[in-house]
Amino acid sequence: MRTAGNVLWFVLFGWHIALTWLVAGLIFAITIIGLPLTRSALEMAKMSAFPFGKEIVHIRDIDQKELSPKTMMTGTVGFIFNLLWAVTFGILLFFYYILAGVLACLTILLIPFGLQCFKLAAISIWPVGRRVVSNEVAGLVRYDKAAAYIAKHRS
Repeated sequence: MRTAGNVLWFVLFGWHIALTWLVAGLIFAITIIGLPLTRSALEMAKMSAFPFGKEIVHIRDIDQKELSPKTMMTGTVGFIFNLLWAVTFGILLFFYYILAGVLACLTILLIPFGLQCFKLAAISIWPVGRRVVSNEVAGLVRYDKAAAYIAKHRS
């Protein structure tokens, strides 16, 4: 089912949304300062092209690093780059996903595609620090995070 959904998605929505992400990433790569945004744009292009069977997780949930001066610095830099992204391409892509989601949800058959659009809209405005992983890996990341939370609060 994932394959069929991804093929239909790519034909109907994915190719031009992924292309938009790639162009945005290329523009930021040319500026050199925007290289961290290029990584996020490539991750989002991958997700936009074939979203079924994939989820987005925050890098801190994957590496489970505690707050330190290094993670605070990368978090601050990530915030600045996310802000830069939001005011340049983020708003455009956000509304693009919302429009595509509304149009898809107008038809009964394309509601799953509309839901994918809304999932991608939430991420498109603030992509730095996120990684595209399979549903299974995302489940493991959530499980590990929950286990760490419980262990922390039990002691």
